Amino acid sequence: MKPVIVRGGGDVATGTIHRLCRSGYPVIVLECERPSAIRRRVAFCQAVYEKTMTVEGITCTRAESLQEALQAAAPQHPMLLVDPRGDCLKDWKPDILIDGILAKKNLGTRRDMAALTIALGPGFEAGKDVDYVIETKRGHYLGRILEKGTAIPNTGVPGVIGGYGKERVIHAPQAGIFHQIKDIGDWVDAGEEIGWIQTGEEEPCAPAGGQSADRKVPVRTEISGVLRGIIEEGFPVTEHFKLADVDPRAESAAYCDLISDKARCIAGSVLELVCGFEKRMEKAD
Repeated sequence: MKPVIVRGGGDVATGTIHRLCRSGYPVIVLECERPSAIRRRVAFCQAVYEKTMTVEGITCTRAESLQEALQAAAPQHPMLLVDPRGDCLKDWKPDILIDGILAKKNLGTRRDMAALTIALGPGFEAGKDVDYVIETKRGHYLGRILEKGTAIPNTGVPGVIGGYGKERVIHAPQAGIFHQIKDIGDWVDAGEEIGWIQTGEEEPCAPAGGQSADRKVPVRTEISGVLRGIIEEGFPVTEHFKLADVDPRAESAAYCDLISDKARCIAGSVLELVCGFEKRMEKAD
């Protein structure tokens, strides 16, 4: 069985990868050089930094070549390859390709890249760019399989949890290097500093010669809750870059190491399409 290719290894894509692995499919994950996942404890893309990443009993391992990934990929053991443009697909065509980057736009996935192509979220037209699109917006349509058309456009407003939507998400007040003070699973109070940004801007009283001095810009929460996710220490960010996510529910500390309900719902729809494809191929043989 050829491995399923999944572009992207963030927390939502990880739900799909995990479900496929548990269902007996080998998976190869294609990621960028520096992933920016917030829910890092449930994102296989962390294998880029740590060489391996375990999520709910499934361990993903970073490979250094497509050949290594193909040889080692097996059910229960996904492999990750740093290949943001999908260059490996020029010389090797998978049967199944899933775009789980969730960039809200198409970063190069085409329908002719595999016999079955699936995209998660907006930015793709089902029946044109890919075979199927899966709705990723929370609500009644979450997980819906689209054979034609597009997913609901990105609104820029996070889903409501515990009565809060946009207030849950923390963005960078300025560009620079992010340094964390709090970690995933910590309880934070409204207005509390969870980290700071090293801007490197020149200060008004800089020494003669125009030498610059680093300036620390605090990053604070808007609401109280559990720090559900926070970006990698030392990550370079632009202004307004998403840094962290706060869950106002006290009990959510127990969820930080678990795949979300949203990711599981989407994963179920992907598995439905993959199983249906396999059955059609069996009949064709």
